[in-house]
Amino acid sequence: MARGEFDVAALAAGVAAGDRRALARAITLVESGRADHRAQALDLLARLQVPDSPAAGRQALRLGLSGTPGVGKSTFIESFGLMLTGQGKRVAVLAVDPSSARSGGSILGDKTRMDRLSRDPAAFIRPSPSQAQMGGVARRSREAVALCEAAGFDLVLIETVGVGQSETVVAELCDLFLLLLAPAGGDELQGVKRGIMEMADLILVNKADGDLKPAALRTMADYAGALRLLRRRPQDPEGFPKALCVSALETSGLTPAWDEMQALALWRRETGHWTARRAAQARHWFEEEVRQGLLAALTRDPARARMEALGQAVTEGRLTPEAAAADLLRSLT
Repeated sequence: MARGEFDVAALAAGVAAGDRRALARAITLVESGRADHRAQALDLLARLQVPDSPAAGRQALRLGLSGTPGVGKSTFIESFGLMLTGQGKRVAVLAVDPSSARSGGSILGDKTRMDRLSRDPAAFIRPSPSQAQMGGVARRSREAVALCEAAGFDLVLIETVGVGQSETVVAELCDLFLLLLAPAGGDELQGVKRGIMEMADLILVNKADGDLKPAALRTMADYAGALRLLRRRPQDPEGFPKALCVSALETSGLTPAWDEMQALALWRRETGHWTARRAAQARHWFEEEVRQGLLAALTRDPARARMEALGQAVTEGRLTPEAAAADLLRSLT
């Protein structure tokens, strides 16, 4: 087979069998921007979802993780992942790196920063460039998550870059959303957007060890107080969302945090919120695919030529942006 080509049937069989090399190639396929690869990716996903596929119906717990730079996300993921693989679970990590503006490639290289976890046969780590996607979540991350589920992983963790309003897009990919923060004074609350606070199911204050432990406890109390001021959501049982202290370095607090995650996931399954959330997410990504498809259509002739002409008219002041956009949209309907 020529370089860059994919045997879709073999990939589907390999993913369903839990082969990590096949999974890596399958994710490469769904991330590709080539039109022929896109058709193959859709074929691959369809093969894994047909009722007679061994991968059909497999579900993992999807965890979204965000946090400020330097908070210790990679250390937390490695310690947390090793704890889970030690319990016999299979863990997949989709680490969405910021993209280089020059080359488009990943900058951080999370796989090299989780050396021990990357060598664990029960773990799979996949760094992906965000490709300028809003919120640092690669456009095809949802499909990569679906592939990890089809491969039989028990937990899929999606790590995103930065913290901000746009980071809340990760909530449309996951079942539970974790916000990782470092010990700081109460003024740190000013730097965290209300939107992401309202999205968080658990706030984990990392680095609760050594001289930083008292500060971590104070920070946890600050956030616990802030969470009590937020209106409780219908998808939350009593006591959620919560703030907890953890130390990824000393691996303390990880077991209680995992217990809380499982308790919340179980409650949502039993009350029907789990199914409703996934259904709403599927609808969201359908609409997002339509939006992205329409934008892509504007880059192809003849729409591209029309868009360039209207853009030039806006640049020269002959048309307002609103009038030019209305003109272009009329030409598409």
